[in-house]
Amino acid sequence: MTSSVQEKSDWIQRFHPAPDAKNRLVCFPYAGGAASYFHPVSAALSPGIDVLAVQYPGRQNRRTEPLLRSVDELARHATTALRPWADRPLTLLGHSMGALVAFEVARRLAGDGAAPLSVVVSGRRSPTSVRHEDVHKRDDQGIVAEMERLGGSDVRMFQDPELRALFLPVIRADYEAVETYRYQPGPSLPCPVLALLGDNDPMATLDETRDWAERTTAPFELRTFSGGHFYLNSHAAAVTEAVRENIASLSS
Repeated sequence: MTSSVQEKSDWIQRFHPAPDAKNRLVCFPYAGGAASYFHPVSAALSPGIDVLAVQYPGRQNRRTEPLLRSVDELARHATTALRPWADRPLTLLGHSMGALVAFEVARRLAGDGAAPLSVVVSGRRSPTSVRHEDVHKRDDQGIVAEMERLGGSDVRMFQDPELRALFLPVIRADYEAVETYRYQPGPSLPCPVLALLGDNDPMATLDETRDWAERTTAPFELRTFSGGHFYLNSHAAAVTEAVRENIASLSS
Protein backbone atom coordinates (compact mmCIF):
# COMPACT_ATOMS: atom_id res chain seq x y z
CA MET A 1 0.00 0.00 0.00
CA THR A 2 1.28 3.45 -0.89
CA SER A 3 1.56 5.84 2.06
CA SER A 4 0.47 9.48 1.96
CA VAL A 5 4.12 10.49 2.39
CA GLN A 6 5.01 8.65 -0.81
CA GLU A 7 2.08 10.13 -2.73
CA LYS A 8 3.00 13.72 -1.82
CA SER A 9 6.52 13.78 -3.24
CA ASP A 10 6.99 15.83 -6.43
CA TRP A 11 10.39 14.16 -6.76
CA ILE A 12 8.99 10.73 -7.56
CA GLN A 13 7.02 9.65 -10.63
CA ARG A 14 5.42 6.18 -10.62
CA PHE A 15 4.01 5.37 -14.05
CA HIS A 16 2.95 1.75 -13.52
CA PRO A 17 2.42 1.09 -9.80
CA ALA A 18 3.31 -2.47 -8.83
CA PRO A 19 2.27 -2.73 -5.19
CA ASP A 20 2.94 -6.46 -5.00
CA ALA A 21 6.48 -6.32 -6.42
CA LYS A 22 9.28 -7.49 -4.16
CA ASN A 23 11.80 -4.96 -5.47
CA ARG A 24 11.86 -1.33 -6.56
CA LEU A 25 13.97 0.28 -9.27
CA VAL A 26 14.67 4.01 -8.98
CA CYS A 27 15.70 5.78 -12.22
CA PHE A 28 17.71 9.01 -12.36
CA PRO A 29 17.69 11.05 -15.61
CA TYR A 30 20.63 12.50 -17.52
CA ALA A 31 21.45 16.22 -17.78
CA GLY A 32 18.47 17.96 -19.33
CA GLY A 33 16.38 14.81 -19.01
CA ALA A 34 13.13 14.15 -17.19
CA ALA A 35 11.40 11.29 -15.41
CA SER A 36 9.32 10.46 -18.49
CA TYR A 37 12.45 9.16 -20.24
CA PHE A 38 12.06 6.02 -18.11
CA HIS A 39 8.39 5.43 -18.90
CA PRO A 40 9.30 2.58 -21.31
CA VAL A 41 11.50 0.98 -18.64
CA SER A 42 8.62 1.12 -16.19
CA ALA A 43 6.24 -0.42 -18.73
CA ALA A 44 8.69 -3.23 -19.50
CA LEU A 45 9.46 -4.17 -15.89
CA SER A 46 6.03 -3.79 -14.28
CA PRO A 47 4.45 -5.59 -12.48
CA GLY A 48 7.49 -7.70 -11.54
CA ILE A 49 9.42 -4.62 -10.38
CA ASP A 50 7.98 -1.40 -8.99
CA VAL A 51 9.68 1.35 -11.02
CA LEU A 52 10.09 4.90 -9.74
CA ALA A 53 11.57 7.78 -11.74
CA VAL A 54 13.12 10.83 -10.12
CA GLN A 55 11.84 14.17 -11.38
CA TYR A 56 14.33 16.98 -10.88
CA PRO A 57 12.98 20.54 -10.46
CA GLY A 58 12.53 22.75 -13.51
CA ARG A 59 11.04 20.26 -15.98
CA GLN A 60 7.63 18.89 -16.96
CA ASN A 61 5.29 18.98 -13.94
CA ARG A 62 7.98 20.88 -11.98
CA ARG A 63 8.89 23.37 -14.71
CA THR A 64 8.05 26.45 -12.60
CA GLU A 65 10.35 25.43 -9.74
CA PRO A 66 13.87 26.84 -9.30
CA LEU A 67 16.64 24.79 -10.86
CA LEU A 68 19.25 23.08 -8.71
CA ARG A 69 22.86 23.47 -9.78
CA SER A 70 24.79 20.88 -7.81
CA VAL A 71 24.81 17.09 -7.64
CA ASP A 72 24.90 17.37 -3.85
CA GLU A 73 21.62 19.31 -3.76
CA LEU A 74 19.95 16.94 -6.20
CA ALA A 75 21.09 13.91 -4.22
CA ARG A 76 20.13 15.38 -0.87
CA HIS A 77 16.55 16.14 -1.91
CA ALA A 78 16.17 12.88 -3.83
CA THR A 79 17.33 10.89 -0.80
CA THR A 80 14.76 12.57 1.40
CA ALA A 81 12.04 11.77 -1.14
CA LEU A 82 13.14 8.13 -1.44
CA ARG A 83 13.38 7.24 2.24
CA PRO A 84 9.65 6.38 2.51
CA TRP A 85 10.07 4.03 -0.46
CA ALA A 86 12.91 2.06 1.14
CA ASP A 87 10.49 -0.37 2.78
CA ARG A 88 11.49 -2.71 -0.09
CA PRO A 89 14.92 -3.32 -1.63
CA LEU A 90 15.91 -0.46 -3.93
CA THR A 91 18.10 -0.69 -7.00
CA LEU A 92 19.28 2.69 -8.29
CA LEU A 93 19.75 3.24 -12.04
CA GLY A 94 21.24 6.46 -13.38
CA HIS A 95 22.35 7.52 -16.83
CA SER A 96 25.08 10.14 -17.31
CA MET A 97 24.46 12.87 -14.70
CA GLY A 98 21.90 10.51 -13.19
CA ALA A 99 24.68 8.01 -12.43
CA LEU A 100 26.41 10.56 -10.20
CA VAL A 101 23.17 11.49 -8.47
CA ALA A 102 22.34 7.79 -7.96
CA PHE A 103 25.80 7.18 -6.51
CA GLU A 104 25.48 10.05 -4.04
CA VAL A 105 21.97 8.93 -3.06
CA ALA A 106 23.30 5.40 -2.51
CA ARG A 107 26.02 6.77 -0.22
CA ARG A 108 23.42 8.60 1.84
CA LEU A 109 21.08 5.63 2.05
CA ALA A 110 23.97 3.38 3.07
CA GLY A 111 24.86 5.87 5.78
CA ASP A 112 21.29 5.55 7.05
CA GLY A 113 21.67 1.77 7.22
CA ALA A 114 19.41 1.30 4.16
CA ALA A 115 21.95 0.52 1.43
CA PRO A 116 20.47 -0.24 -1.99
CA LEU A 117 20.36 -3.76 -3.36
CA SER A 118 22.63 -2.52 -6.17
CA VAL A 119 23.57 0.57 -8.16
CA VAL A 120 23.49 0.56 -11.98
CA VAL A 121 25.52 3.37 -13.55
CA SER A 122 25.22 4.08 -17.27
CA GLY A 123 27.22 6.31 -19.59
CA ARG A 124 29.30 7.88 -16.85
CA ARG A 125 32.91 7.64 -15.80
CA SER A 126 33.61 6.98 -12.12
CA PRO A 127 33.30 9.84 -9.62
CA THR A 128 37.08 10.04 -9.22
CA SER A 129 37.77 10.22 -12.97
CA VAL A 130 37.82 13.99 -13.39
CA ARG A 131 37.76 15.90 -16.66
CA HIS A 132 37.83 19.68 -16.65
CA GLU A 133 34.81 20.68 -18.73
CA ASP A 134 32.97 23.99 -19.13
CA VAL A 135 29.92 23.35 -21.31
CA HIS A 136 27.73 25.22 -18.80
CA LYS A 137 29.77 28.39 -19.43
CA ARG A 138 29.25 28.34 -23.19
CA ASP A 139 26.75 30.50 -25.03
CA ASP A 140 23.47 28.97 -26.12
CA GLN A 141 24.81 27.82 -29.47
CA GLY A 142 27.72 26.12 -27.72
CA ILE A 143 25.32 24.09 -25.60
CA VAL A 144 23.24 23.17 -28.64
CA ALA A 145 26.45 22.01 -30.34
CA GLU A 146 27.17 19.75 -27.37
CA MET A 147 23.67 18.26 -27.56
CA GLU A 148 24.25 17.57 -31.24
CA ARG A 149 27.60 15.92 -30.50
CA LEU A 150 26.09 13.53 -27.97
CA GLY A 151 23.03 12.76 -30.08
CA GLY A 152 20.52 12.52 -27.25
CA SER A 153 18.21 15.33 -28.33
CA ASP A 154 16.53 16.38 -31.54
CA VAL A 155 18.47 19.62 -31.94
CA ARG A 156 15.81 20.92 -34.35
CA MET A 157 13.67 21.78 -31.34
CA PHE A 158 16.22 24.44 -30.37
CA GLN A 159 15.30 26.33 -33.53
CA ASP A 160 11.98 27.18 -31.87
CA PRO A 161 12.57 30.23 -29.61
CA GLU A 162 9.98 29.11 -27.05
CA LEU A 163 11.41 25.60 -26.76
CA ARG A 164 14.91 27.01 -26.66
CA ALA A 165 13.96 29.28 -23.76
CA LEU A 166 12.33 26.35 -21.98
CA PHE A 167 15.05 23.72 -22.31
CA LEU A 168 18.41 25.50 -22.46
CA PRO A 169 18.32 26.85 -18.86
CA VAL A 170 17.59 23.33 -17.60
CA ILE A 171 20.45 21.82 -19.60
CA ARG A 172 22.83 24.58 -18.52
CA ALA A 173 22.00 24.11 -14.83
CA ASP A 174 22.43 20.34 -15.07
CA TYR A 175 25.78 20.70 -16.82
CA GLU A 176 26.88 23.08 -14.09
CA ALA A 177 25.96 20.44 -11.52
CA VAL A 178 27.95 17.75 -13.33
CA GLU A 179 30.97 19.86 -14.22
CA THR A 180 31.41 21.32 -10.74
CA TYR A 181 30.97 17.96 -8.99
CA ARG A 182 33.98 16.69 -7.08
CA TYR A 183 34.07 13.38 -5.27
CA GLN A 184 34.35 13.70 -1.49
CA PRO A 185 36.19 10.75 0.11
CA GLY A 186 34.06 8.48 2.25
CA PRO A 187 33.09 4.85 2.78
CA SER A 188 32.77 2.71 -0.33
CA LEU A 189 29.35 1.39 -1.24
CA PRO A 190 28.51 -1.93 0.45
CA CYS A 191 26.36 -3.01 -2.52
CA PRO A 192 27.26 -4.31 -6.00
CA VAL A 193 27.76 -1.88 -8.88
CA LEU A 194 26.86 -2.68 -12.48
CA ALA A 195 28.32 -0.27 -15.05
CA LEU A 196 26.85 0.00 -18.56
CA LEU A 197 28.69 1.77 -21.37
CA GLY A 198 28.44 2.50 -25.07
CA ASP A 199 31.70 1.44 -26.72
CA ASN A 200 31.94 4.77 -28.57
CA ASP A 201 30.86 7.09 -25.76
CA PRO A 202 32.86 10.35 -25.80
CA MET A 203 31.91 11.02 -22.18
CA ALA A 204 33.45 7.88 -20.67
CA THR A 205 36.25 5.56 -21.67
CA LEU A 206 36.45 1.91 -20.71
CA ASP A 207 39.19 2.58 -18.17
CA GLU A 208 37.30 5.53 -16.65
CA THR A 209 34.25 3.33 -16.29
CA ARG A 210 36.20 0.42 -14.79
CA ASP A 211 37.20 2.79 -11.99
CA TRP A 212 33.68 2.40 -10.57
CA ALA A 213 35.01 -0.87 -9.13
CA GLU A 214 36.95 1.22 -6.62
CA ARG A 215 33.75 2.73 -5.25
CA THR A 216 32.32 -0.50 -3.86
CA THR A 217 33.43 -3.29 -1.54
CA ALA A 218 30.94 -5.62 -3.25
CA PRO A 219 31.14 -7.22 -6.71
CA PHE A 220 31.52 -5.00 -9.77
CA GLU A 221 30.44 -5.81 -13.32
CA LEU A 222 30.95 -3.89 -16.56
CA ARG A 223 28.85 -4.47 -19.67
CA THR A 224 29.38 -2.69 -22.98
CA PHE A 225 27.01 -2.05 -25.88
CA SER A 226 27.61 -0.73 -29.36
CA GLY A 227 26.97 2.98 -29.69
CA GLY A 228 27.69 6.38 -28.23
CA HIS A 229 26.53 8.27 -25.17
CA PHE A 230 22.89 7.43 -25.76
CA TYR A 231 23.55 3.81 -26.72
CA LEU A 232 20.58 2.78 -24.58
CA ASN A 233 18.12 4.35 -27.03
CA SER A 234 18.97 1.64 -29.56
CA HIS A 235 19.50 -1.12 -26.99
CA ALA A 236 16.47 -0.46 -24.78
CA ALA A 237 15.36 -4.08 -24.52
CA ALA A 238 18.87 -5.37 -23.78
CA VAL A 239 19.52 -2.70 -21.15
CA THR A 240 16.19 -3.33 -19.47
CA GLU A 241 16.91 -7.06 -19.43
CA ALA A 242 20.36 -6.43 -17.92
CA VAL A 243 18.75 -4.46 -15.12
CA ARG A 244 16.12 -7.15 -14.58
CA GLU A 245 18.81 -9.85 -14.42
CA ASN A 246 20.86 -7.77 -11.99
CA ILE A 247 17.94 -7.41 -9.60
CA ALA A 248 16.92 -11.06 -9.92
CA SER A 249 20.44 -12.34 -9.25
CA LEU A 250 20.68 -10.35 -6.03
CA SER A 251 17.20 -10.97 -4.68
CA SER A 252 16.95 -14.71 -5.27
